[in-house]
Amino acid sequence: MRTIGVRELKAHLSRILREVQRGEHYLVTDRGRVVAELRVPGSGVPANLSASDAARLRLVAAGELRVAERPRTPYRRSGISLAEGTAKEALDWVRGER
Repeated sequence: MRTIGVRELKAHLSRILREVQRGEHYLVTDRGRVVAELRVPGSGVPANLSASDAARLRLVAAGELRVAERPRTPYRRSGISLAEGTAKEALDWVRGER
């Protein structure tokens, strides 16, 4: 079971639908609230769902659990690097330990 926001779903609809056809199950969220489920028609709860995912799905359906969305812009490494020990030296200087 995966979670996807409405904006991401609209941007990747064809790919998501192919994954659903292969048996993937999605919870669609709008501003952090689950508003829909995407799964193969008539499948009910997916057979390959783990016990923890099934429990999580029951909590979401009951409104007792709010599923978070993935960040809109994932963290990317900047490419800036410093020599080994630079951060420690800076902290030591700030703390007056040098």
